Amino acid sequence: MDGIRGGYFPHFDGECVTQHVCFGLFDSLPRRLLEQWRIELDALQYQKRYDKHAEFRRRVDQFLDTGHGSCFLRDERLAKIVENALLYFAGRRYALHAWCVMPNHVHILFTPIEGVEMSMIVRSWKSFTAHECNKILQRTGRFWQREPFDRYIRNGTHFRRTLTYIENNPVKAGLCGKAEDWQWSSARCQQHAGGVRTAK
Repeated sequence: MDGIRGGYFPHFDGECVTQHVCFGLFDSLPRRLLEQWRIELDALQYQKRYDKHAEFRRRVDQFLDTGHGSCFLRDERLAKIVENALLYFAGRRYALHAWCVMPNHVHILFTPIEGVEMSMIVRSWKSFTAHECNKILQRTGRFWQREPFDRYIRNGTHFRRTLTYIENNPVKAGLCGKAEDWQWSSARCQQHAGGVRTAK
């Protein structure tokens, strides 16, 4: 199943399963708001055809796009560190299909190779980038939110829809006119064999 850690929804960390992962800066999503949503969505669970997971994801995405918090990733030095970290092991630990570094969060669509867990990959990204970005900012303490949001990809239609969503996120948030205009995204890159994208 898909969701977030920390008691909200379960995860699925199967081998070689394509995943859409999103993680935000430490102050991008207030905990009190997540708790409020959890209570509200639990109360609505009785409703017929109500998808708690989908509604939670919708609220998270919508709130992140408002640019809440410090938005450290507006700093091109930091956005470059994050993008380079995603690209570094592409083709070796995972196939990297799409990504987008937003001002206060990051989206990644990727498939871990056999023997490599999604959670290990995400921990590695977050740990390295937090250390490097904090160094540039001359600060200490938490850089990323503790737990990522993740959703495994069901089929080809879901894959294409997710890839389009990730690459169009800056357009939807009003940050640029066309997906390929956003500097820190796979939309400006070429597709290569093995699901790895590199900059034009």
